[in-house]
Amino acid sequence: MPRRLIYYRIVAHDKRIQHGEAILARTLDKETRFAFLIHDVSRLRRVMFDRIVRNLGTSRSQWWVLAFLSRDDGSPQTNLADELDVGKVALGGLVDRLEEAGMVERRPDPIDRRVKRVFLTKEGRKLVSQNKELDKSVNETTLNGVSESDFETTMRTLEKMKSNLLATLGAAAPEAGSDADQRERATR
Repeated sequence: MPRRLIYYRIVAHDKRIQHGEAILARTLDKETRFAFLIHDVSRLRRVMFDRIVRNLGTSRSQWWVLAFLSRDDGSPQTNLADELDVGKVALGGLVDRLEEAGMVERRPDPIDRRVKRVFLTKEGRKLVSQNKELDKSVNETTLNGVSESDFETTMRTLEKMKSNLLATLGAAAPEAGSDADQRERATR
């Protein structure tokens, strides 16, 4: 008899462990699916946008430079690199190509001649205006079938998640420069 009792306790204990592992597996699966879903939506939007802007003779990276300048025209080149999370050398190449295409121009800072500021040209502003319409189209496609209420909830949730991440990153003391600078140094 005692053996059966021990066996029962072990089986019951094993079932609880299995149940707990199943809950853990479902939780991890949900967390993994969440991470993949955020990544997949972002990636698919980039792919869709890449296909569209390619027809305009620009790349997504160039578009991000133009879009940022549309909000902060005349930004110093180093600030652009930090804001766009790209290395200074990589940004320099993007700005070179945009300058050759007549979309932006570099001008020296009036106070510190070592600083180069980047400005949109008339052609650059025209392209930004076209791309804003294209971005609106991508958003409409992405949000097709999503109610206004669900959209507002999603926006609040993403803003909170972004705030949480920024707070966490801000609490961690950055070592030497931005992530982009560190990646750039690592590839040299």
